[in-house]
Amino acid sequence: MNNTFPDQNEFTAIAERYESSSPQDILSWATRTYGDQLALVTSFQPTGIVTLHMLQQIAPDLPVLTLDTGLLFQETYSLIDQLQAQFNLNLHRIRPQQTVEQQAQAHGEALWSRDPDLCCNLRKTRPLDDALTNYSAWITGLRRDQSPTRANTPVIQWDKKHGLAKLCPFATWTESMIWTYIEAYDLPYNTLHDNNYPTIGCFPCTQPVSDGADPRAGRWVQSSKTECGIHLPDSEELQN
Repeated sequence: MNNTFPDQNEFTAIAERYESSSPQDILSWATRTYGDQLALVTSFQPTGIVTLHMLQQIAPDLPVLTLDTGLLFQETYSLIDQLQAQFNLNLHRIRPQQTVEQQAQAHGEALWSRDPDLCCNLRKTRPLDDALTNYSAWITGLRRDQSPTRANTPVIQWDKKHGLAKLCPFATWTESMIWTYIEAYDLPYNTLHDNNYPTIGCFPCTQPVSDGADPRAGRWVQSSKTECGIHLPDSEELQN
């Protein structure tokens, strides 16, 4: 294991060096640099599936962390099982401390409809925070074209919130590039995407969107919420 990881002050220069690099080159750098201290975090969205496919040639045994909130669509669970079998994933299903029923007893029924920030914090953010303490770097599927809050995402950065490196190897890719790759390699994907679900989270907080609408318009429809809390701008990360 490499114990001489880059200093957090080096990440601006590292990001500039890899800005025009392919995702494969960034993933290779990450695995060389961090070894068993690196993990992929994915919710099995299209970008995550492409990442998993590329990692089959680069680091097939890399730990794969996914948040099982207990509120995922059945289609999502089926896809996870399919890809775990197909790629023989080193999969770690990260679960909240409370079941959905226990959360209802503690906070009332349908917390997601009354306080979606708290629900995401309990079922996503805190469990991932705990899981990431075992690693020195993590890979995500963030892309700049996904939303205004992600428009400046570096391909490699220092994650102030978690105190570790954060890799976004597909930051410069577009949605069409992701789907072109999936089609070229005939990769499985969540069938909900064929029914106007461009992004997919927990079933109580995800709805289909109309043609031409913002792809994230189907998330947390009844609130101003746009992020679950895992990926926040640096200014917000420092406050949490």
